[in-house]
Order: sequence, then structure tokens, then C-alpha cells
Amino acid sequence: MGLVLILLIVVGFIVLATSKWKVHPFLALLGAAFIAAFAYRLPIDSVVSTITSGFGGILGYIGLVIVLGTIIGVILEKSGAAITMADFIIARLGDRFPTLTMSMIGYIVSIPVFCDSGFIILNSLKESLAKKLHTSSITMSVALATGLYATHTFVPPTPGPIAAAGNLGLESNLGLVIAAGIPIAAVAAIAGMLWAKRFAHTAPDVHDTPQHADDQWQDWEALKASYGRLPGPMAAFAPIVVPILLICIGTIARLPAAPVGDGAVMDILSLLGQPLTALLIGLLLSCTLLKSDDKIAEFSERISEGILAAAPILLITGAGGAFGAVLSASPLGDYLGSTLSTLGIGILMPFIVSAGLKSAQGSSTVALVTTSALVAPMLDSLGLGSDIGRTLTVMAIGAGAMTVSHANDSFFWVVSRFSRMSVGLAYRAQTMATLVQGVTAMLLVYGLSLVLL
Repeated sequence: MGLVLILLIVVGFIVLATSKWKVHPFLALLGAAFIAAFAYRLPIDSVVSTITSGFGGILGYIGLVIVLGTIIGVILEKSGAAITMADFIIARLGDRFPTLTMSMIGYIVSIPVFCDSGFIILNSLKESLAKKLHTSSITMSVALATGLYATHTFVPPTPGPIAAAGNLGLESNLGLVIAAGIPIAAVAAIAGMLWAKRFAHTAPDVHDTPQHADDQWQDWEALKASYGRLPGPMAAFAPIVVPILLICIGTIARLPAAPVGDGAVMDILSLLGQPLTALLIGLLLSCTLLKSDDKIAEFSERISEGILAAAPILLITGAGGAFGAVLSASPLGDYLGSTLSTLGIGILMPFIVSAGLKSAQGSSTVALVTTSALVAPMLDSLGLGSDIGRTLTVMAIGAGAMTVSHANDSFFWVVSRFSRMSVGLAYRAQTMATLVQGVTAMLLVYGLSLVLL
């Protein structure tokens, strides 16, 4: 029982440090690693080496993948590719299904682009469509936000799922995570969209920034014009679709059944399907989106921006790896694994921990990183040690990491402020939508675990 009490104290420290004391999650997780190391009485001469090896081990491979994915996202955002994606979907769905259109736009755009940035970029499109189609902007806001949120927590190369996969030993099997994440995220997005429909007749209740319908449409047109010539759909989608396909094909090629044999073809597909190789190809494809006369200078600038955006995520991921290494070296994993296995809680345990962390401190990425580091040592004892089990664990953690978004989450404020929602309305619309999403996704993951494990 003392082992569990120490864990609760350490997790409580992480929550207090990040939410109340406003300590950066990197320092909070690193501090938690040292506290846990001494509390669990790891040999003094091994504390530093355990923490540094845990920090470096997770970043040795996943770090490069996170950086490349972030750079691709920056290029797609700055080049106007996200706007091209939105226009492409609107052209196909038209005016018939406005909430589905917004949800699908968010679902696709948030795979390469952070959900906060995606919502800001697409806000004027959302408002203009709401006015044009005589639909509540609140229902459109929630549909867009929940679509963005779904892939943000489930589908690589978004950094959070990548970090969780790395902590759980799936860095070479991201194809499994993508294959599971895409449909589970789709179900979560549909759940959020259906909740959004409850507000089809609800008007914004904050009127400090009133805008006429024509102004909103002009804003969208002005935003599109500010990018100059927009990329075509093929160029816009290729940097993210091609790497995802390559990773999935590589994963299939490496299956024990050897569907493509074990010769040169398998070796080539396996190499191209490695996440690092696939994202390098995606980065090369994104170069076609560069528009300035001096493309080398523009490319260097985008790389710098991507590195700056990735740096906090890398530090949090590395610190989470250090925390996980300490827990792995302690007797906690065996104790919790044997205890929880008798309770039959299984796949629900990662969801509960992740949901608790998300609700307490606000960051989905921190919840994904911390929970994956915490549960990694006990997966075998929980019956989740196979690749399928680890993949479903990433999904369960992702479901928890969206449950729930409220006032301590920056995305909550982006959605509420840009949608002109009061805090009360935002809790009813956006916060409850993320709760519905998380619970729905977890029910699906639990059902899959009963069938596949």
C-alpha cells in the first residue's frame, strides 16, 4: 500500500506543480522523477543514470519523428495548405451537412496542425458558413473543435500520440497506432458532432465582437487572399497522407505472416515505412508548398519555427521518459500489475489515470506522456503486453486525454473566445462534448479489447 501512496503523492505533485504553481510540465515531470527515485529507494548511484537514460532513450528515436512532424505541420499551416484542405472538403460535401463538413475539416486538419492553431485558422470559415447556411455558429464551433480534438489525441504524427507510443515501446509500430487511431478518432469526432447538434438553435451569448455575415465571409476571403496562390489539393494533402500510408504499409510488410515475403521488397517497404523515413519523405513533399523566390531561406525559416514549436514537447516527452524509467526500476510495476489484474480493471486503468490528469492539469499532451510513462511497467501484468494491447493502451490514454477540456485547458479558451461563448455556455457545449467524446471512444476501445485480447 505504501508503494501506491508514494505514487499518489508524486502524481499529486505533478498536478499541483503544473496547475496551481504554474511550473512548466518539463520541470514538474523531472522533479517527479527524482522524488519517485528517492521515495522508492533506488540505489543512490543509479538515480541520475536511470533518469538520463530514460530521458535520452525515448528521444533517441521518437524525438526526430516529433520534430519532423511538427515542421511539416508548420509548413502546411503557413503555406495555406490547411485552407486548401478545408475548401476541398466543402466542395465535396457542399451545403447539405454543415456540421459534418466542419467536423471533417477539423478531423483532417488537426493531424498535421495543432488543434489550437487549426481552430484559429478556420474560425472565419466556420462563422461564414454558419451565416451562409443559417446554422448556429455555436453548433458549428463545437463540431469544428471536436473534429480537431479527435485526431489531436489519437492519430500520429500529432506529438502526443507519438510520445505515448514511444513510451509504450511502439516507436517502430506506429502503423498500428495510426490504423487504430483513425477509426477511433472518427467515432469520437462523430460523437462530438452529434453533441454539437444539440446547440443548433443556440446563439452566441457574448456580444463584444459582433460581426455581420458579409464581414465574416470577407474575412475568410481576405484570409485566403493573404496567402497568395494557394496550393492544389494534391500538394496540400501529400505531405501528411503519403507518410501515413508508408507507415501503414511498412507495418503490414513487417507482420509475422510476411505478406510481401522476406526479400528485397520487404526490406525496401520496411525502410520506407519507418516513421523517420516516412516523415522525411513527407518533409520533402512539403517543399512543393514553399512559395517565396528564395525557397532555401523560407525552408530554413519554417524549420526554425518547427523546432521552436517542438522544443517544449520534446522536453516534456523526455522528462516523461525519465519518470517512466524510474517507475520501471521501482517495484511499483509488479505490485500494481498484480493488484490491478485481480480487479479485472485492465484497459480501463490507463483511461482513468489519463482522464484524471487531463481534467486536473489541462494539457492533453502532458496527460498522454505522463500516463504512458506510468503504465508502461505494468502492461504485461495487466495482460496488455502484446503490440495490440499496447496499441489499445495508447488509444485508452488518448480517450482519457480528451476527458475533459475545461477552464484549465488553453483549447477551451480558444474555442470559447473565438466562438463568443460565455464560460457557462462553453462548459455546456465544449466541455460536455469532450466528455462525450472521451467516454464514447473508451467504450469502443474497451469493446475492441474484449474481442482482440
